[in-house]
Amino acid sequence: METPVNIIGEDPIFLDVVEKSSRLAHIDKPCLVVGERGTGKELFTSRLHYLSKRWDGPLVKINCAALTDSLLESELFGHERGAFTGAQKTHIGRFERADGGTLILDEIATASQAVQEKVLRIIEYGEFERVGGSETLKVDVRVIGAANVDLPALAEKGEFRADLLDRLAFDVITLPPLRVRPKDILTLARHFAIEVTREVGGDLFPGFTDQAQQQLLGYRWPGNIRELRNAVERTICRLPSQVKAIDHIYINPFDSPWRFGADKDAQAAKKETILSEVSEDFAKAVSRYEVQLLSEALKRYHFNQTDAAQAMGLSYHQLRRLLKKHDISTRSN
Repeated sequence: METPVNIIGEDPIFLDVVEKSSRLAHIDKPCLVVGERGTGKELFTSRLHYLSKRWDGPLVKINCAALTDSLLESELFGHERGAFTGAQKTHIGRFERADGGTLILDEIATASQAVQEKVLRIIEYGEFERVGGSETLKVDVRVIGAANVDLPALAEKGEFRADLLDRLAFDVITLPPLRVRPKDILTLARHFAIEVTREVGGDLFPGFTDQAQQQLLGYRWPGNIRELRNAVERTICRLPSQVKAIDHIYINPFDSPWRFGADKDAQAAKKETILSEVSEDFAKAVSRYEVQLLSEALKRYHFNQTDAAQAMGLSYHQLRRLLKKHDISTRSN
């Protein structure tokens, strides 16, 4: 059986949500967990199950967006042998497997109206038929929906059944985005860093410098906890074998002076500038271009010379010689 995962956070906004979920877990009613991507909806839906009286019953999950309408219907409600081409035997659906426990419908907003109607019937009466079947089956299942969209707005537009929303929204857990939980950013970052350090066989997490901490706190994290975890793990995996402390977080894995489609207008302007300079003095034009490249690389990597050198395909000592040659400052103003 799956085991619950610890939920980490100490920001008052977050703790209020944790407390609300603890109270709601004991009430055997359908409910919703909503929030932006990466805010931890899966952890909270599991928490609602494991703190409920159904904790020793089955916990069954399904991502409604991952299946076509016909496959989703078959997966949720099952099908009888011969119900459609390829149905060679009876298939037990997720609702039957969740009998006595909890069924989590992730990304429920993507389910078709027909599937929503069947889900509503189960919530109201505990009854359904398998696809291609005529026998009415009974189940005792607590339904928890999860979504990262505005369900009331979809219901107003007729894109989500209002009656199903009414039944699911006995109560709603709305997870706060990471940007409004500043006290938790460094706590989570350290936790993820320690975890991945162990995974890669490191002896000790070296810690974050003040510069790295400011970078973590200054970013808005649109991907929330998932994005933070990826950034921290990526940074640890890119670390040299010996480092005293982490002074830069690799937030964007695509960040590169040569990424596809980056600053096309700026690149075109650079070409025009180079061509005009070639008509003057070739050596001066090349020198000026080197200064431009070096300066931009330093700024992009927050004046971390090791990272800038690696991004430009230079050794650290090659970069140092070029900086000295052009008398380029190695500190931000």
